[in-house]
Amino acid sequence: MKTIAVIPARYQASRFPGKLMQILGEKTVIATTYQNVVETQFFDEVFVATDSEIIFNEIKNIGGNAVMTGNHETGSDRIAEAVENIDCDIVINVQGDEPFLKTEPFKQLMEVFKNDFEEKISLASLKIKLKEQDEIENPNNVKVITDNEGFALYFSRSVIPYSRETSVQAEYFKHIGVYAFRKKALLNFAKLKMQPLEIAEKIECIRYLEYGMKIKMIETDFIGVGIDVPEDLEKARLILKNSINS
Repeated sequence: MKTIAVIPARYQASRFPGKLMQILGEKTVIATTYQNVVETQFFDEVFVATDSEIIFNEIKNIGGNAVMTGNHETGSDRIAEAVENIDCDIVINVQGDEPFLKTEPFKQLMEVFKNDFEEKISLASLKIKLKEQDEIENPNNVKVITDNEGFALYFSRSVIPYSRETSVQAEYFKHIGVYAFRKKALLNFAKLKMQPLEIAEKIECIRYLEYGMKIKMIETDFIGVGIDVPEDLEKARLILKNSINS
């Protein structure tokens, strides 16, 4: 299976405009993410998909692959346009604001498709257990609940599940915004109209659920930093500084 990585990159992020062009170490956030993904040597090709000339030129200037797209509401819609004419079987969406991903999560996602002989799974994604109450209640952390086989039932910025029965210790999982798509499922996704739940939560993977597609969630212990707000950038800078000094 030919596997490519695509990093959707929008300049005008609502909570932190221009965050991908902020400096992280000696490079921008988007350049750091792109080069870290390339250095995994896990993909046949790596692309950045963007509607921003600033980001497009940033990637081209470091010798990277960039694709200009139109304006899109979601990263998946943007990636679908970018890969329409690219020969591949599996597309892994790496968030541009998640600069510290490693190879192991990618391997976990690919195993899903290697064992899905009947091709029932449209996409796979990652989740990590949340333990701190402030992290559980943080609406910037998208929570996910799954069935007994690990397929997503719902995603929300609210606290799910709601722990009404206090004698049972509920578990909470954060959705990490890394997706592995079958190309044909991704292209189909882009043709589907947004439904009320996706619009209300502003969580694109809900669209798959609303149209009956299956999302396999894989638990990981990888701890990264999604840069959603300026405070997250400071966390990322500290992580990078500690990794250099260790």
